[in-house]
Amino acid sequence: MFAVIKTGGKQYRVAEDQLLQIEKIEGEPGQIIQLGDVLMLGGDTPQIGSPAISGASVAAEVVSQGRGPKVIAFKKRRRKNSRRKRGHRQEFTLIRITEILTDGAKPTKAARPKHVRQPKPEAAVDADGAETSGETSAKPKAKAKAKKPAAKAKKPAAKPKAAAKGKKK
Repeated sequence: MFAVIKTGGKQYRVAEDQLLQIEKIEGEPGQIIQLGDVLMLGGDTPQIGSPAISGASVAAEVVSQGRGPKVIAFKKRRRKNSRRKRGHRQEFTLIRITEILTDGAKPTKAARPKHVRQPKPEAAVDADGAETSGETSAKPKAKAKAKKPAAKAKKPAAKPKAAAKGKKK
């Protein structure tokens, strides 16, 4: 199932678990927001709104807030000694679509937990003293370094012979 939503003056085709960069909207990272301007619902039985579908919304999780690359606006009026250089960075919000809701339903999914590194499991020991983990206690052998040939002694560069001026042989 997909939906076409309108936000920030633009239209986007979205599906669940999709990352989307939209114009800046209010929200802290991890917060669930609802986008209410759903123009179309697609799938087995598509619905088209006029202009929007009443009761339909899209739930999304704010992933991060950020700023885009710098765009330089340079204006010059020739022969007038007039120049203007101005930079601009557009602010955006990165969201992850969590659900496409119909009939005025509320979002049911909570924000995804941030990825937390799990500690490596310690090796368990059997009754006979052997480790059950796939890891071995022996250290891996280091690769033998390839020996480079000794540097050759450099010969002194030959001095250029002075050209005889005006003399012919």
